[in-house]
Amino acid sequence: MISCYELGHQPFHLASLSAMLEQADYLPVCVDTALDALSDETINQARFVAISVPMHTAMRLGEQIAQRIRTLNPTAYICLYGLYALLNADHLLQQGAIDAAIGGEYEVPLCQLIAAFEQEKDEATPGVYSRGHVSGPWIQRTPFVVPERSGLPALERYARMEQGTETHVVGYTEATRGCKHTCVHCPVTPIYHGRFFAVPAEIVLADIRAQVAQGAQHITFGDPDFWNGPTHALRITRAMHQEFPELTFDATIKIEHLLKHRQLLPEMKELGCVFVVSAVESLNNTVLEQLAKNHTAADVAAAFAEMERVGITLRPSLLPFTPWETLESYIELLNFFEAGHFIEHIDPVHLSIRLLIPPGSAHLDTPESEQWIGELDPTAFGYRWSHPDPRMDELQKQVAILVEQADQMGSDAIMTFFQIKAKALAFKGEKLSAFKAMRQYGERKDLPHLTESWFCCAEPTSNQLCAKRA
Repeated sequence: MISCYELGHQPFHLASLSAMLEQADYLPVCVDTALDALSDETINQARFVAISVPMHTAMRLGEQIAQRIRTLNPTAYICLYGLYALLNADHLLQQGAIDAAIGGEYEVPLCQLIAAFEQEKDEATPGVYSRGHVSGPWIQRTPFVVPERSGLPALERYARMEQGTETHVVGYTEATRGCKHTCVHCPVTPIYHGRFFAVPAEIVLADIRAQVAQGAQHITFGDPDFWNGPTHALRITRAMHQEFPELTFDATIKIEHLLKHRQLLPEMKELGCVFVVSAVESLNNTVLEQLAKNHTAADVAAAFAEMERVGITLRPSLLPFTPWETLESYIELLNFFEAGHFIEHIDPVHLSIRLLIPPGSAHLDTPESEQWIGELDPTAFGYRWSHPDPRMDELQKQVAILVEQADQMGSDAIMTFFQIKAKALAFKGEKLSAFKAMRQYGERKDLPHLTESWFCCAEPTSNQLCAKRA
């Protein structure tokens, strides 16, 4: 079993599948290629290979791995699983790069597929998309088991949580699967269609307990939205805090939920929440309407104020390059972070993210989509689109190059921010000295954050791509 990229975390999607396979008396070999090289020897010994592709970055890297396995070991059975597996199955099956793909609640279909493969059965396996059988995502409740992490690299090899001068070993778990919201651009939407499943609290707590035993000092809850079920989330964090009072955590929560359930935030702080990631995406209300985010620019400002009041850091994820964003609104977005002294709240990569439209995207069903969505580019795993203002496409390319170079060089994030702003203003014929702007910005805030600065919706870096070719 292979993981390509899980945002700097120990791969949950290997651990979860490993547990179920071991229950069925299999002994899977796990390789996290974000840390360790996949050797030719390992490839040649494999009869069945499962590659986890939960998001776009992993999909791009996973395809390269699948092609390499197919070249070295043509008879190996290759199955992709995860959110992006089904969305791109047609192209990869036609290309011969893979033999099957599974989307949704993947554990049960994958275990059944392995059993059928072992018994040399040719009949279709429910939930498995293959050359001989078309299947949609498997959206049925999984008999959840505690993830098995003993075959994975040590937690200390992964991203840390930095707070002040201290760094903390990070664990990762999920309290829910899927999402009850249907944001148009989100890859969860075409797979789960608004459904979500709560993982039993005792399973989540047992997973946390096991990771604390491995040295975890901080837990990331990686659910698409931790407050899909706020009562469930509180039940887990209360029990976690009672057992491990020094353990801190972060979670992903919608702006809409932060405001709707703001009365819960002080308790979240007391239970150890140090920051929340929230998909702000844009401050252009037209963009937010097109994405069906169910929040406005004013709501974002209110959420920042509320989180500042409570003392939990808000870390936004952004989608600033869409057909509806304008050069002016992009600059206004930058101005918001500068004026509010919020630059430290974002990783520069978020200022480069461009809308992805994979096969099956909900954008394909929106009114007038044919006016701006172009042809499918299967090699890029999505449909092409061009911005009505060519300056925005060129700006995105320049920002993407800048943030990748800055990431590889370990450049100062605030300097990178102002270099991005200088590029944006240059398209309006205006000049900005990034050095002067950085000096004028004033005293920096030292905020809690994870040391992994890349993002699952970004294109892989050249270093990531080169590593997978090895």
